Amino acid sequence: MASRPVRPMRAGQAVALAALLLAAGIACGGGAEPAVTAGVAAQSPSGDRVGTLSIRTAQGPRACTASVVHSPRRNLLVTAAHCVQSRRIGLLDGLVFTPGYRNGYSPYGSWPVQSITVDPRWAEDDDPEYDVAFVTLRPAGGREVEDAVGGNTLGTGEGFGLAVSVTGYPNERDEPITCAARTSSQSPTQERFDCGGYTDGTSGSPWITQGGTVVGVIGGYQEGGETPDTSYSVAFDDKVAELYRRATA
Repeated sequence: MASRPVRPMRAGQAVALAALLLAAGIACGGGAEPAVTAGVAAQSPSGDRVGTLSIRTAQGPRACTASVVHSPRRNLLVTAAHCVQSRRIGLLDGLVFTPGYRNGYSPYGSWPVQSITVDPRWAEDDDPEYDVAFVTLRPAGGREVEDAVGGNTLGTGEGFGLAVSVTGYPNERDEPITCAARTSSQSPTQERFDCGGYTDGTSGSPWITQGGTVVGVIGGYQEGGETPDTSYSVAFDDKVAELYRRATA
């Protein structure tokens, strides 16, 4: 698995960075207009485990959404691989994670990214079957991120037909949106979630069961989808479990 330190961002990357941010924000697929549309997420301690990935500061250009997952070192996020790396540009530099970000306010502060773990098949070919990444954070203010907000459990092998909520940050809004629906099968290795409102910036948004288990992130097929109405995720299975083991080794 690819796991490399994130280098300081260079000014010469600005044009390539802008192109990647535009591509990484896309989050949804085609089909008829959904019966439900996401609304503003109420603030809650568990909801604050979701946050923005942005460049350098909480107010910097946004890349995507990410969320905290429980790990032995208490410093791990899960998001979509296309949010943090592409074959054309490489690793996205200078990222920080801001949990619970809302209306310009960062209630817990921001954590700088230390390293990113993706499957080699994503790193080599942007293969949508491997569009998942685990992101390790440096401490901030002497604390690991999980000590500040807690972490959701990673769930693999749960199958389809799960009741989940999906919370994420559209680029055009300063507060998160959320929607509850049931997952279904897009293919044997990809799942879908039908709810409107998931526009640019919501890639990487976690799919969380009522028990607080993350079973997907917006990404995978069509890098998460082509319209705001239907979102996709790689089915979390043995390959995601192995990626997690490598990220936490």
